[in-house]
Amino acid sequence: MTPDHDRSRSPGGRTLLSDLVRGHRLAAGLTQAELAGRAGVGVRTVRDLERGRATRPQRTTVDLLADALGLTGDDRREFVTTARPAPADPAPRVPAADDPGTPTALPQPVALLGRDRDVAEVSDLIGAHPVVSLVGLAGVGKSALALTVAHAVAARHPAGVVGVLVGEGSDTADVLAASAAVFGVSRLADLSCRLAGRPALLLVDAVERAPGPVAEALRSLTAAAPTLRVLVTGRRPVGLPGELVRPVAPLDVPPPGARPTERADLDRWPAAALFAARLTQARHAPPTPAELPALAALVRRLGGLPLAVELMAARGRILDVTELLDRYGDRVLDLAAVRPGGQPAAGTVTLREAVATSYHLLAPAERAALRRLSAFRNRWSVELAEELLATGADRWDAVPLLDRLRELGLLSVRGTGPFRFRLLDAVRDFAAEQADAEGETDGIRLRHATVVAGLVRRTAPGLVGAELPGTVHLLDEATSDITAALAYAGERAPATALLLAAALPRWWRLRGRDVSGRRWLRRLLDDPRTAGVPPVLRAWALLGAARLAVEHGAGAEELPAARAALVTFTEVGDVTGELSARSVLCALLRGLGAHDEAREQAEAALSLATRHGRAREMAVAQHHLTWHDVRVGQLAGARRRLATVDRLAAQCGDQRLRLLARADLAELTRWEGRYAEAVEQGRRAAAALVELGDPGRLRRVVGTVGLALALQGRIDDASAVVAELWPSGPVPRPRRPSAAERWDPPGAGRDVRPEDALRGLIEGQVALHRGDRELAAEWFAAAAEAASGGADRRDLVEALVGLAASTGEVAVLDRLDRARQVTGVSLLPREEELLYSLVAQRDRARRG
Repeated sequence: MTPDHDRSRSPGGRTLLSDLVRGHRLAAGLTQAELAGRAGVGVRTVRDLERGRATRPQRTTVDLLADALGLTGDDRREFVTTARPAPADPAPRVPAADDPGTPTALPQPVALLGRDRDVAEVSDLIGAHPVVSLVGLAGVGKSALALTVAHAVAARHPAGVVGVLVGEGSDTADVLAASAAVFGVSRLADLSCRLAGRPALLLVDAVERAPGPVAEALRSLTAAAPTLRVLVTGRRPVGLPGELVRPVAPLDVPPPGARPTERADLDRWPAAALFAARLTQARHAPPTPAELPALAALVRRLGGLPLAVELMAARGRILDVTELLDRYGDRVLDLAAVRPGGQPAAGTVTLREAVATSYHLLAPAERAALRRLSAFRNRWSVELAEELLATGADRWDAVPLLDRLRELGLLSVRGTGPFRFRLLDAVRDFAAEQADAEGETDGIRLRHATVVAGLVRRTAPGLVGAELPGTVHLLDEATSDITAALAYAGERAPATALLLAAALPRWWRLRGRDVSGRRWLRRLLDDPRTAGVPPVLRAWALLGAARLAVEHGAGAEELPAARAALVTFTEVGDVTGELSARSVLCALLRGLGAHDEAREQAEAALSLATRHGRAREMAVAQHHLTWHDVRVGQLAGARRRLATVDRLAAQCGDQRLRLLARADLAELTRWEGRYAEAVEQGRRAAAALVELGDPGRLRRVVGTVGLALALQGRIDDASAVVAELWPSGPVPRPRRPSAAERWDPPGAGRDVRPEDALRGLIEGQVALHRGDRELAAEWFAAAAEAASGGADRRDLVEALVGLAASTGEVAVLDRLDRARQVTGVSLLPREEELLYSLVAQRDRARRG
C-alpha cells in the first residue's frame, strides 16, 4: 500500500490513479524524471498521470511503471486495476442472485488480426472443458486472445467473467485469495454460494510465474465450484486432470519468396497486415510499394510473433523497411523494447530470453532433438523428422516429441499435407545457436543433407508421368531445404551433393532454373572428390547438365557429356538411362543442325521403347520425330504423329506430354495458315501449362499465340502478348543493323537469346501490318540473329523469309538458301508465295 492510501480516494471511494502514481513514486524515493527513465516512458507521461490528465494509460505503460516501481502482489493488482478499469463498470460488481446481467470485470480487448478462427475454437472449448490453457511463446498474443475470448463468451457465464494476473513468487494461498476476491468473496468456501450453480469464467494470466501454486489453486477452485470455467495463459500447461491444452500459434506470415506489390496483398497474411498497420501508426505514413517485398521477408523473419512485429514496427520511426531488414533481419532474437538511450526497457525480455524459457522446459533428449530439427529451413513431415533424428539403426517415434514442441508453442502446424510442421524462425535460430555451442552443427547439417538427398532421390521418378504435379509441388515445398543441403554438401560432402543434384534437372527445368542447375552439376562433376562416385550416377549428372543446356542454347558445350552418358547406360544395360540419353541427344543435335543424326537417335529410341513396351518413351520419340516431318514440310505427317503422341501420353497418364503435343499442334496449325484456330489452341495449352509450370514451354506457346495474332492482323492483341512476355516497359526499337549484319550470319559474342527470336517475329509482323517496312526489317534481322543460336531453326528460316519480304532485297535470298542447306528446312507454301516475285527477280538477274 502507498503511504497515503487512505487519503487517496475519489468521492465514490475509489483510489485515484494520480495519487497512486505519486504515492508509490515518493515511497520509492524517485523523481518524476527518474521514474520515467527507469520505466522507459516519457517524463510528460508521468507528469500527466500525476496531474490526472491521463486517466486510462496503455496497458504496456502501466506494466512498465509497475515494474519500475517494483510493485508486486496486492499493490500491483490495485495499481493495474485502477489504471485499466473496465470502461462499462470501473469497479467489479457483485450481482444479486437474480441479476440477469453478466458482470465482466476485464479490460476491453484490442482488435485482433487473423485470430477469428482461434477465437471461435477457444470459445467452443471453454464450454466443454473445466480448464483450457492457452500456451505459447512470450509475445505470441496469448493474453490478447484470452481477453477477446472472455468477452465473446461473457453472455454464457452469468455469474461473472473476471481475471487475475499471477505475480512472481505467488503461493497457492495468494492465488486462491486473489481468485476469491475478484468474485467478491473472502473465502473459497463462499465461492459456491456466490455462483449459485451458475456458470462463471476465471481468466488466469501468466501462470509461468508460479506454475505449481497455480495448479494447486485451480484444483481447489474447480473442486469447490463445479460451474466455474478457467481460461489460463502461460508458456506451459498447468498439468491438471481434464485440462485442455490449446497452443497459440504466431500469425500467418508470407511464404518464402513472396513479393507483394500492393498493400492489399498483405491482407492475406495477418502478420504482414499487423506490421503495416503499426508501421503506419509509428511514422504516420503507410509502407510504399517498393518496401513491400522487404516487409514480407522481415515479417517472416519475425516468425509472426505479434510482440516482435510491434517492436520492429516501432523502429520504423527512424528506418524504412528495407533498412530494418538489413539491420535487424539476422538479429531478431535480440529484439526488445528499448528506452531512448538504447538500453532495454525495464520489465521486457528479448525474443532469445522468451525462447530460452520454453527451451529449458524440455528434457535433455528433447532439447537435443530440437537442435537437430533446426536444420530444416521450411516445413517438413513426420517421416523426414524421424530420418533426421535417427541414430544408426535406431528410429525415433517423433510424434510424442512434436506434440510436446507444439504444446509449448515452439512448433507451427499448418495445413493437412505431410509437409505441415515448421519451427518458428526465432525458435530455429535459437536452437541453431545451441547446436553451435554444443559443437553439433557440422554433424547435423551433414545428416540434413543426406536426408534431403534421400527425399529427392525417392521423389524424382515422379517428375515424369501421371505423378508429375504432386511431385513438383512436394519439391517446391522443400526448396529451401534442397538449397541449404546442396550448399553445405557442395563444400563438405560433394559426393552427397552430386547424388542430390543428379536427381534435380527435370525439376530445375520446370522451374526455370536451368542455368543455375547446370552450374551446380558442372561444379560437382569437376570436383576431384567426386571422381570415385558410381559411373551410373556420374552418367545421370552428365545427362542432367546436357538436358539443362538445351534450355539456354548451350547444347554444343554439353554434347560430349550426353554422348558419354549414353555409352555408360548402354554398357550397363540401363534401359531407362539409354532412353533418356537418346531423348536429350535428339534435342541437342537438332539445335546444332545435325538433323540426320538427331533423327537416327529418335528412331533408335522409338525402337528400344517399343521393344520394352515403354509407352511414354514411345510418345517422347514420336514427339522428336514430329520436328523432322515439319522440317521437310510434311505438315500432315507431323499432325498424325502428334495425334499418336497424345494417344500414348493419355495411355500412360502423362499430362505434361499431352500438353506439349497440344502446344506443338497450335504451332503446326499456325504454319498451316489457320491463325484463329491456332490462337484458340495455343491459349488452351498455355492455360494448362500455367498450372503445371515449365516456363520455357509456356513462353513458347504464348509466343505462338502472339505470332498467330500478328499474322491475323490483330496487332493490338499481338502487342499485348509482347508486353506479357517481355514486361520491361515500352518496347525498345532495335538497333539498326549494318548491311553486313542484315545479310550475313551474326558474329560470335553478340548478346542475344534464342527466345528473342519469337519477339522479333511478332514485332516484325506487327510492323508490316502497320506499313513500317523499315522497322519490320530491323525486327526480322534481330529475330534471325537470335534464332541462329537456338534449337528451333525453323524460326531462323521464318525470320529470313520475313526479312526478304519486308526489304525486297534479293541478297537476303542467298543467306536464306545457306540457312536452308544447313538446317534442311523446307519452305512452306505460304512462304514460297511471299518470295515468289523476289525469286523471279533474282533469276532474271542471273540470266541477264
